[in-house]
Amino acid sequence: MELRARVDKICEPLPGAVKEDPWGGGHDAWKVGEKMFATIGVKEDGVSVKCADIESCEMLIDAGLGIKAPYFHKSWIRLHTSVSDGDLKHHVEASYDRIRASLTKKKQAALAPRLEMES
Repeated sequence: MELRARVDKICEPLPGAVKEDPWGGGHDAWKVGEKMFATIGVKEDGVSVKCADIESCEMLIDAGLGIKAPYFHKSWIRLHTSVSDGDLKHHVEASYDRIRASLTKKKQAALAPRLEMES
């Protein structure tokens, strides 16, 4: 399964998750509450997600999971296309949870609860 389809499968069931193409030309940006939590570029050479902090991102890069996400803050990593399904699901959902937690209380309250699901 190609990366875009793998990411879509993870993101679609997340409450309030919406896929947009904000820059045009085939970029997928998954958002919650109008804030991005995952994105795939036109080249589909990885998926960028937000880490807990810069140090966590650097640790994942050092472990070979990805590279610094170009054009993004240092707390974002571009996971390699070869990332395992389990690691992909974990990091995309963790990014979603971080971004969701950063929303205003009103926006958070408008979202359905996130149910933990088995793969």
